[in-house]
Amino acid sequence: MQNRRKGPPSSVAFNVRVAAGGGGSGGGDVAQGSLNVILKQSRKSGQLNLSNRSLTEVPSSVWRINIDTPEDGKVISMDNADDRWWEQVDLVKLILASNSIESISDDIRLLAALTVLDLHDNRLKILPDAVCELKCLTRMNVSHNQLTELPKNLPGMLTEIQLLHLQHNCLTSIPDDIGSFAKLDDLDVSNNKLKILPSSIGSLTRLTKLNVAGNELQVLPHSIGGLQGLKVLEATHNQLHTLPDEIGFLRQLEMLYLQHNRLAHLPHLEHCSLLKELHLGYNSIQSISDENLKCLQNLFHLDLRDNRMSKVPDEIVLLQSLERLDLTNNSLLTLPPCLGTMTKLKSVILDGNPMKGIRRDIVMRGTNELKRYLMSRIQAPDEETASAPKSAAPGIVDNKGTSGLIGSRTDGVDKHTVASTRNLDYCGKKVEDVPDDVWQVAISSNVTIVNLSRNKIMKFPEKLMEIGRSLVELNLSFNRIVQIEPFVGRLEKLVMLDVGNNLLTTLPDEIGSLQSLRELMISFNRFQNLPEVVYRLKKLEVLLANDNKIEAIDAAGLIGLSLLATLDLRNNNIAHVPPELGNCTQLRSCQLEGNGFRQPRAAILSKGTGPLLEYLRGRIAS
Repeated sequence: MQNRRKGPPSSVAFNVRVAAGGGGSGGGDVAQGSLNVILKQSRKSGQLNLSNRSLTEVPSSVWRINIDTPEDGKVISMDNADDRWWEQVDLVKLILASNSIESISDDIRLLAALTVLDLHDNRLKILPDAVCELKCLTRMNVSHNQLTELPKNLPGMLTEIQLLHLQHNCLTSIPDDIGSFAKLDDLDVSNNKLKILPSSIGSLTRLTKLNVAGNELQVLPHSIGGLQGLKVLEATHNQLHTLPDEIGFLRQLEMLYLQHNRLAHLPHLEHCSLLKELHLGYNSIQSISDENLKCLQNLFHLDLRDNRMSKVPDEIVLLQSLERLDLTNNSLLTLPPCLGTMTKLKSVILDGNPMKGIRRDIVMRGTNELKRYLMSRIQAPDEETASAPKSAAPGIVDNKGTSGLIGSRTDGVDKHTVASTRNLDYCGKKVEDVPDDVWQVAISSNVTIVNLSRNKIMKFPEKLMEIGRSLVELNLSFNRIVQIEPFVGRLEKLVMLDVGNNLLTTLPDEIGSLQSLRELMISFNRFQNLPEVVYRLKKLEVLLANDNKIEAIDAAGLIGLSLLATLDLRNNNIAHVPPELGNCTQLRSCQLEGNGFRQPRAAILSKGTGPLLEYLRGRIAS
């Protein structure tokens, strides 16, 4: 709470004059004059920001801001309320970030009311013990310095501290009594040289976020199970080869990041029923079991990329809330058919696996097509073989003595199947036009799904207008389509549209009429920007636009898509990632790899969507 001082101290003598117009002349150092103006404003607001001013030391007037009489306060005008410097408030917020400060004076103890101290991005090698006397301090950021140790009495003295950021220093240890920070909510000691965490860390019962990434930790203390309020745990880029069983008692845990370690087994998270994201990429995990999975009913993102898995067990279906599964760069030969029954699963990434049980073209069609294929494999193949007469010619479907094949004699579709499933699958026929008799069956059957992928179609089919009232999913990927016709706006019930791997450079404005559209795939085309019409699709949940020529990200437009959960902009020409993208908190998967930007670095991208968005939010200018 800020303390307001009223009335000038009696010990100070004043020369009182009544202003009669005109002004005086100001002299002295311009920099000092500027500082005086800033200090004058800070006495009124209680906040002082001297960040990014190339300071090598802190002016002594900063420490004595609430003690010394300002120069312009020795001659005052009773007619000007702005000159009443004695009605100042105590300094409660001090920001000295992004300078070249090498030391902090013991006089910092004079700022007894300070609640926020930000010294990040300087050249500090040590903090004075006087910092321990700032009993009101609730937030302290000394990250990105050169600190090798902390004041010994820090935990015991700063009893009100809630946020402590120590990342990117040279710390080899943290105080043994760190558990004395009774009110600590956010602790970041990432990117130091820590080899062990003190067991007292388990006493931080109010801690909700702990970041120990980028150290040299081989184990986590068993006491970590005492962090009953912990929601986010980041321990990436360490040397962890196992995890204590007690980690399974973190009942409030929502996000767990363990990439780039040496883990051989999936941790047993028995009581972590609230866990939403589990990141285990870049480890040595060979298998997962039902014991690992049965407690994770709320998990929606599972990252197992770059491990040694050769099989995905049927028990994966226990993760009924799963929306994103990353299995990149493992040793998988196939997938369990039951994966196709996972209704909430929106993204399965399989790049870098020696898939032999599933054709590559099926994998390349995307998650929905992959799930449909896996669903079809659930039917017993023996039944299918038994139901087909042995004398039938290749490609001919015999239905009680009458062939139902249309489209061609040897490479058509079964009209009875189209009618019963309301699904027209005319994929991979290598045709430029779909035969009229195929369209007639699709129209009369009121099909809801049309798959015309992997053909040589160059023009958006006009016949689609005649099934627009029933069509829900449309796949035109892997064709030669140059433009989408405006009548696409009549497909009002469309939920999924896949036009990836074509020759598109833009989308018609009429696509904005597709207010039921939830999934849009425009990957592998020639877009230089995301079309403006995309931002009018307010129900959009999945947007795949990877492998185009997109040059910029419209953060404001993406923020407006409040339901967007998956965004893929990999392998484009994006030179800058706007920090405002971090405000797209609805995103659960954001992929930006393979672009030309320098920030965020690859190390940030590898941490996953949550840390990426948080990093970007931290770069937004206040």
